Amino acid sequence: MRAMQPAPRSRPDGALDAALERIGGSDNNRPDTPDLHVTAVRQLPAVAAELAPFPAALDDRLTRALQSRGIDRLYTHQADAIDHALAGRHVVVVTPTASGKTLCYNAPVLNAILRDPSGRALYLFPTKALAQDQLAELQVMCEAIDRASGDRIGVFTYDGDTPQDARRTIRSRAHLVLSNPDMVHSGILPHHPRWARLFENLRYVIIDELHAYRGVFGSHLCNVLRRLRRICRHYGSNPLFLCSSATIANPRELAERLTEQEFEIVNRSGAPRGEKFFVFVNPPVVSQELGIRRSYLAETRRIASEFLKRNLQLIVFAQSRLSTEILTTYLKADFEGIPGAPGRIRGYRGGYLPNRRREIEKGLRDGAVRAVVSTNALELGIDIGGLDVSVMAGYPGTIAATWQRAGRAGRRTSRSAAVMVASSAPLDQFVVRNPSYFFDASPERALIDPDNLHILVDHIKCGAFELPFGATEAFGRHDVQEILGVLSEQGFVHQAGEGAPWTWTNESYPADAVSLRSVSSDNFVIVDTTGEARVIGETDFTSGQATLHPKAIYIVEAKLYQVERLDFEGRKAFVREIDCDYYTTAITYTKVTPIDTFAEKGPYPSCASHGEVHVVSRVVGFKKIKFYTNENVASGELDLPEQQMHTTSYCLTILPEVMRLLPYATDERRDGIVGLAFALRQVAQLLLMCDGHDIGISIDSGDGEGLASAAASPQKIFVYDNYPGGIGFSAPLYQMHRELLTSTRRLIADCPCENGCPGCVGPVGNTGPMAKAAALCILDVVLEDAATERSTTEVQAF
Repeated sequence: MRAMQPAPRSRPDGALDAALERIGGSDNNRPDTPDLHVTAVRQLPAVAAELAPFPAALDDRLTRALQSRGIDRLYTHQADAIDHALAGRHVVVVTPTASGKTLCYNAPVLNAILRDPSGRALYLFPTKALAQDQLAELQVMCEAIDRASGDRIGVFTYDGDTPQDARRTIRSRAHLVLSNPDMVHSGILPHHPRWARLFENLRYVIIDELHAYRGVFGSHLCNVLRRLRRICRHYGSNPLFLCSSATIANPRELAERLTEQEFEIVNRSGAPRGEKFFVFVNPPVVSQELGIRRSYLAETRRIASEFLKRNLQLIVFAQSRLSTEILTTYLKADFEGIPGAPGRIRGYRGGYLPNRRREIEKGLRDGAVRAVVSTNALELGIDIGGLDVSVMAGYPGTIAATWQRAGRAGRRTSRSAAVMVASSAPLDQFVVRNPSYFFDASPERALIDPDNLHILVDHIKCGAFELPFGATEAFGRHDVQEILGVLSEQGFVHQAGEGAPWTWTNESYPADAVSLRSVSSDNFVIVDTTGEARVIGETDFTSGQATLHPKAIYIVEAKLYQVERLDFEGRKAFVREIDCDYYTTAITYTKVTPIDTFAEKGPYPSCASHGEVHVVSRVVGFKKIKFYTNENVASGELDLPEQQMHTTSYCLTILPEVMRLLPYATDERRDGIVGLAFALRQVAQLLLMCDGHDIGISIDSGDGEGLASAAASPQKIFVYDNYPGGIGFSAPLYQMHRELLTSTRRLIADCPCENGCPGCVGPVGNTGPMAKAAALCILDVVLEDAATERSTTEVQAF
């Protein structure tokens, strides 16, 4: 299809096959390295392209420009999506990575502007980096149109990095504005009179990487789009929404929930695909009695090295910023004897400064960087060239995210491999032991709750600042007039009389107080004081205390810094470079207090409930962990401010009569509850199909004396939404109560360990030798009772 595709970089013949042989990934029956346990190998065959002609309604100037770039025909999904858009239908395109989704929305947009030069389009990308990446592609396309027809189309990015003197020019000259939800929320919508030309002529709104808008971020985006459509109506426009997404179970539902419009879906890809090997590796057990496996980071390091030795280019995905830095440190050390090699291995994560990230992305594209260790920051479609291999250190948490990361390797017809190395976490162990769940199950559903009152009220404030609210105007499913009445009492808005509009009367700028991605809008800035003071990164508020507490080790691409001082009020952490052989992990204490019960099943010796809770969490200490051996070499106490929130929670209550039935001592009963809670959280994440940080867990004995008197007091296990106000996870968990307990019992019972391990009830060192047996006994009593339950009482919320 594309005659002008860049030629793939050369690599040694057979290098991919040789590396797969070494890790046992090309022959599951006879792995060459017997100490690695390969649980699954799937060979995904190459697929040929399915092509279609250009739609007849496309402007000739656009088709000539496409042909000048070597595009003579379209993939079938591109043609279908363009047809829908040209017919005036909202459309969402769901096809694999590198399938040409960009053209699905670029072609209708450029076509509209060629037909009517006053037309405008707004592109929304979840990250600034992705917007910059797409800018380059669009500029090349617009230059081709200019050469083919002489028509000039202005395309610009507008984000926090845009210079002030360029902003006025962009507002007046840009046909295509590339931005992100955060900038639209705080920099465009509140200043809509300056953007009148955009809103009067807005034809299309593009939402790329739709699957990224789940949970709190997606709930905020829905409200941003409600405000956007309000302003569009004010200026007399009604834009079409064109969306693209990786594979999720409910793309059309998510698109319709975000935009509150009806959508057509295009989900059958016509793009070619090269052969791909997908390999699951479960590190071997090193202690059968304790059920302890070899470190998954060590196995990831070994596997990555096999590919690097053969000059294959790869990306390694880690689960956290800390594990990203640890793996980067390990791989740099492995190849430091080769001249120039350590510089060819880079880390990449949020918190790095933009110029460092752009440098790494460029190095990946031109081949100077041979391996990058990244968090999910590179999971989205930033152009990083045609990598050979994707290695995942741990299960990403969802099927959709795993396929997205695997798709970062291999472009169109090139051969590639994806390797997932399981950690000891129960979710990882379930997936790696049951590969059919991953390969044969549908991907997860993306859930949002835009009518969460905490989120909704913030955006009603923003909306009132932008335009007065009419006396009968709706905004979301709650009674907006009632909410405005409360805001009036607080001095934010005013209504001149009954039936008059509500106008903003407060001196504040509400958008500044609302972060779309986290609980707080404040980030911590990291300042290196080793020499001349300089900023080396930033961390979001939620993870700031756990990452930047005093004496914490902060790592940037294998360089170690120790936090000397945390200025909590000023949101700054001051660090200095240090030479040490350990890193740090934080210890967090969480207390959950019930406030209100929405629904309850019981009473029995155990019961389930759903309600509102108050969560208090605090970082109380830290551990020093030695590199390579993972020894705990020291610990320390901390006194940092508490973080509080109101949210919703599922609660499992085990009543005293159940605890008294257990044939175990008090400490062993306590261990059973702790082990049950550990397993319950993992199964909840699986059933909800959510990310691990979306939910939290806490245990409460209800008597203020901890779990020591586990036979005398009710034991409550809370699984709560880890966002203020809740985000919609605890309610379905309550509905799946019995399935949750049954699946948790299966996870624990099927684990091959003897007394408990990180793959079921947690490490024996954290619980006790009887935790597994006690947890199973609790579940047996609870499930037997639930099977013969007499009645169910539903208590409705007041």
